[in-house]
Amino acid sequence: MDKIIISPSILSADFANLQRDIAKIEQAGADWVHVDVMDGHFVPNITIGVPVVRAIRKVTVLPLDVHLMIENPLDYLPQFIDAGADIITVHYEACSELLDDIIDYARARGIKIGVSIKPNTPAIVLKEWLEKVDLVLIMTVEPGFGGQRFIEDAAYKIEYIKNNGPKNLILQVDGGINDETAKICKHLGANSLVAGNYIYKSTNIAEAIEALRTN
Repeated sequence: MDKIIISPSILSADFANLQRDIAKIEQAGADWVHVDVMDGHFVPNITIGVPVVRAIRKVTVLPLDVHLMIENPLDYLPQFIDAGADIITVHYEACSELLDDIIDYARARGIKIGVSIKPNTPAIVLKEWLEKVDLVLIMTVEPGFGGQRFIEDAAYKIEYIKNNGPKNLILQVDGGINDETAKICKHLGANSLVAGNYIYKSTNIAEAIEALRTN
């Protein structure tokens, strides 16, 4: 995969003007829309749910990259797929015993499925699933809040995933991504970057997206 997939996180958008802010990233060259779903249990914060995914599906043609930071994700998978998610990523820590069932269900429904790990979870726990999923998301901050500092040690798990996964695996990184940390992640083998503040707080969104992709 040559092109770096840029998936801006709408967690950093203006929720009073979500349609406008999604249009901004679409026009600026973003590839996906990253939707952070938090339940207040798996992570200590609550964000958005199925109704918002359904609403934003109507206002963008970009793939919806839905990151479920929730407990019992299998129970909610049908709702998010019905709402319009194109890619759903679940957390290994929330559902390791049900991960095969989640993968099978996503395959049957025709969407891409990903698995994510927190900064303190070793990459080797994913070894048996690397050939089964479409995407692996390495968290380089503790999930639950935007605007945290990049944890460089966590980024080095990218190399393990790249060396042990299939060539077509989407290797995504989320947390503290900017033009400098993006270089580290891409050098290690990442081919998809999630960024919120760096994109939405920039004075030129198109330039910010391009910097992540090409610098």
